[in-house]
Amino acid sequence: MKYKILVIDDSASVRQQVGDTLRNAGFGVDEATNGLEGKNAIEANAYACVICDVNMPFMNGIEMLEALEESGSKKDVPIVMLTTEGSRELIQKAKQAGASGWIVKPFKPELLVAAVRKLTDLSVV
Repeated sequence: MKYKILVIDDSASVRQQVGDTLRNAGFGVDEATNGLEGKNAIEANAYACVICDVNMPFMNGIEMLEALEESGSKKDVPIVMLTTEGSRELIQKAKQAGASGWIVKPFKPELLVAAVRKLTDLSVV
């Protein structure tokens, strides 16, 4: 069984890079292009983990976290923010909204895979 990871980013190249990294590690990957699509996907599917950008059109990553928390549909899925942003204030806001982790782009593929495995409690996929 493949564990499904949702990758939410408005950049097609980032979605491809993150998706390829996770697929190569044995995960199944779904994609969304903004927070609204991501929220809808999380509400409709079961994911082992979500990797989400912060700055996106329609609904950014923090707004998505807040909307999931407000609706009660987060389902205890770990959500890692993957972004170029690194301010303590934004990291704290994301954490308060329910983010499980924060990775700054550009990311190291092995560190992303290690974080996903740790958050999903999967040492081997």
